[in-house]
Amino acid sequence: MGDLRSMGMRIDFSKWEGTGNDFIVLDDRNGIFPGDDAGLVGRLCHRHFGIGSDGILLIQRPELAGTAYHVDFLNPDGSRSFCGNGSRCGFAFWRGLMGDDPIAEDGAHAAAVFTAIDGAHDARMAGESVVAITMSVPGAIERIADDVDLVDTGSPHLLVWVGDPGSVDILVTARHHRNGPRFAKHGVNVNFLTVADGRVRMRTYERGVEDETLSCGTGVTAAALGAVARGLLPPGEVCVDTRGGQLRVVVPVSADPAGPVSLVGPVREVFTGSMTL
Repeated sequence: MGDLRSMGMRIDFSKWEGTGNDFIVLDDRNGIFPGDDAGLVGRLCHRHFGIGSDGILLIQRPELAGTAYHVDFLNPDGSRSFCGNGSRCGFAFWRGLMGDDPIAEDGAHAAAVFTAIDGAHDARMAGESVVAITMSVPGAIERIADDVDLVDTGSPHLLVWVGDPGSVDILVTARHHRNGPRFAKHGVNVNFLTVADGRVRMRTYERGVEDETLSCGTGVTAAALGAVARGLLPPGEVCVDTRGGQLRVVVPVSADPAGPVSLVGPVREVFTGSMTL
């Protein structure tokens, strides 16, 4: 990528999306991208004055023995978190760095272990342009109210059960929860969801982005776990519809917060480019 400081902040980037959740992905194996510069992160993510994205994904050298790489995910406000859809895109991007076709099902690097802010994850190709990753062990689901649950799937998520997610005034209602006394300091993602026709349908407001996103991998995982825990769907493969497309969550054991959970769905490289600030 070159030395950003000596080149006047020139970056080469790849833009990826997973069910409409879009990311700027950078090869930062040399560790020189100034990820602590929240202003720079915000400018790059800005949809009118930058590249535009729901966050920046830095693919870095492995931090743990036996892993292939590390993912550092930056929200548009500069905060760090785990990102499920971003990590799926990051695996495909990393495969390209290794010489594989990023979205082909086979290849020398069709599976890998990577680390993120919340620990180690497995990643694998699960079809042409389809990536599956294991999620961190979820916390116990807390029932906050009759229609509201809280669960941490690498990022904290409120699950607000409604009759029709499409009718929710999402910015007003989500910010009421996100800025409430309990969550104002660290923020919380807010999901509005229902179960219909054997699948979860949802919309998500993401902290750090501070807006609705078309999809959220950790939110989709939380929604599937919540639906199973409430007895609305059986464990197994849970289909979740977001505004950006459909994802699958494998929930192998009902009401077992320690069970392995996988997130599966499509990824796509949108374009590549370079930018000098």
